[in-house]
Amino acid sequence: ADQLNIPFYALDTQDHFRKTIVQFFIDEHQNGRTPNPCIECNRQIRFDYLLNQALALDADYLATGHYARVRHTPDGYQLLEGVDAAKDQSYVLHVLGQKQLAHLLFPIGEYSKPYVRELAKKFNLPVASKSDSQDLCFVGDGDYHRFLQEYSKQQYLPGPILDSDGNTLGEHKGLPFYTIGQRKGLYISAPEPLYVLRKEMAQNALVVGSLAELGETKLTARNVNWMDGVPPSAPLPVQIKIRYKAKAVDGMVTALENGRCHVHFNQPITGITAGQGAVFYDGNRCLGGGTIENKKEIERLESDPHSPTF
Repeated sequence: ADQLNIPFYALDTQDHFRKTIVQFFIDEHQNGRTPNPCIECNRQIRFDYLLNQALALDADYLATGHYARVRHTPDGYQLLEGVDAAKDQSYVLHVLGQKQLAHLLFPIGEYSKPYVRELAKKFNLPVASKSDSQDLCFVGDGDYHRFLQEYSKQQYLPGPILDSDGNTLGEHKGLPFYTIGQRKGLYISAPEPLYVLRKEMAQNALVVGSLAELGETKLTARNVNWMDGVPPSAPLPVQIKIRYKAKAVDGMVTALENGRCHVHFNQPITGITAGQGAVFYDGNRCLGGGTIENKKEIERLESDPHSPTF
């Protein structure tokens, strides 16, 4: 701001961030899910609270450093992946809608990260060599296990590690410290590699199994956002990402009631994790996405499609 000779405003959002993002992170882990706090931050802080503050200052646009692109078409605004595929952040921006996209600029979405650093050096910006930001900005040392133990009111207790048949194989350190698909850190011996299949919160048990058992062909998602504002009226072939760094895979998405959707994959995939985002693409265009539900939520949905969302 000093270099550009423009006004600089500092907004104190500590309390709002603590209540909406940090507490969300803690609560999701307590409920057996593995959240992506960046998605929730984009939903409630950057592109709600911050955007509204900018518009209140008579700004026309909010510009951020996300690696993504906005395209204006006769039918509305579209969100596209960033040119630098290794840095693309459209996954965490799937919560955006038309009203927000109309006031957003992503200036570096057309460039690669190395070229952006070159530009920063060219213009003598002091952050030209700054290290990449980390996902959990509110966990200073990066140890979210320590963070949960320190700030969660719930005490995380050890419990049994079970196989799919209910046999005890070992002991876990606390369910929030594990995620679906995890292989390392289980500290159990077996004739074949074992992976985390699910968490049984009521029994405080961690269920593990083979890679074949980990593969699934379907999921349901809640809080689904469609960027053009209209859910598809028929099953839609899309590419789906189930994690930020995951490769997009082919499947079919069907819109359901109560802001939900059903996703069926063309082939079994591993690592479907409750709390993460299921984000839908048509080529390099992000169509929207939602939050993956856990298996018990899926079973409830199949038995009663009209049940309210969690």
